Amino acid sequence: MLMHFPVVIVGGGMVGATLAHALARMFPQKVALIEAAPFPATPQVDAQPSFDARSTALAWGTRLLFEQLGLWDELNTYATPIEHIHVSNQGHFGFTRLHAQDEGVSALGYVVSNQHLGQTLFKHLKVAEEKQKLELIMPAKVVALSPNDKGTSLQVERNDTTETITANLVIIADGGRSGLTEQLGIDVTEKHYNQSALIANAALSKPHNNVAYERFTESGPMALLPLSGKHCALVWSLPETMVDDIALMSEVDFASHLQQNFGYRLGRFTKVGLRHIYPLTLRCSTEQVRPGLVVLGNAAHQLHPVAGQGFNLALRDALRLAEVIKEALALGQPLYALKTLHHYVKRQEADQQATIQWSDRLVRWFSSTTPTLSILRNLGLVGLDLCFPGKSLFTQHAMGMGLPAAKID
Repeated sequence: MLMHFPVVIVGGGMVGATLAHALARMFPQKVALIEAAPFPATPQVDAQPSFDARSTALAWGTRLLFEQLGLWDELNTYATPIEHIHVSNQGHFGFTRLHAQDEGVSALGYVVSNQHLGQTLFKHLKVAEEKQKLELIMPAKVVALSPNDKGTSLQVERNDTTETITANLVIIADGGRSGLTEQLGIDVTEKHYNQSALIANAALSKPHNNVAYERFTESGPMALLPLSGKHCALVWSLPETMVDDIALMSEVDFASHLQQNFGYRLGRFTKVGLRHIYPLTLRCSTEQVRPGLVVLGNAAHQLHPVAGQGFNLALRDALRLAEVIKEALALGQPLYALKTLHHYVKRQEADQQATIQWSDRLVRWFSSTTPTLSILRNLGLVGLDLCFPGKSLFTQHAMGMGLPAAKID
């Protein structure tokens, strides 16, 4: 039997799952989420790839969005607050410090493991499914999309059969290497940083005191984010020519190398977990909307992790889209209409451009090893630390508070 939904979300990672939860709360009809990975009882590293062993830094503004969704109280039990951020440049005097209390908030952001985030989202999606507000179609794969008069037709492979699903609006949130956007001829612009992110969790000999460290080393930017207890999440952007050798070091040798580059502000690195490598590229879709279609998450824009803004921007996009959908429903406007979807693009354009440009400039500013730029970089850090208005503006941007947030509750 042909199934029809007002909205179908393709991709059940962190962005797609959060949007599915948001729409299920507001929609009078059932919406659908299609995901290629099976629905696990609890998230596992080998299940949905968004919910692996990594952690995600959630900006203060993202906390406010999760509060609107009724998820924050539960997420907060797993979250480690970032009360201070210390930014420094290896081998130089320049540094700056950002403090939550200076902005009148309890934390600048939070660090949550992707598995705990996934566990919370899956739990609420299952509740929405039981209430007949959401159709979870998984494991299943969308193999083709084609426009029709009032939206899109999807060819979906599930249980060794192919079925057709129609939707007024399809939201593609299937990751940075989206096969569907390629199939539709949606081009992307790419900027290769010639870097890869080395990601691992580490144990410390000293408490981190809820300080996040951004350390710019000769090898590339390094972030240490506080986790529960004396633990931290490491994100180290390394040149492609160097990353394999460092990744293959023994745990003892790697901990020593990490120590040499970070220093002893957190004492010694007593243990380092499994290391994972992810190539770094700035990728932006040249189209975010077509009639009956929206591209979201990493499929729309994939950022360098140096500023920790990728997921935060994607979540702001998702909730802005939910806001536009809610308004369209109230006004009786068709969800597939390009005019309706352009409202979403116009409202998010400034946020997207500012965040993408800021992230890209930070990479270029702190990855260069030229002596002149190194001097300017250190002077800039000192100046930022002494200039409270400038530091506050920088902090507000990092907190995801630069522009008014979406309102969906």
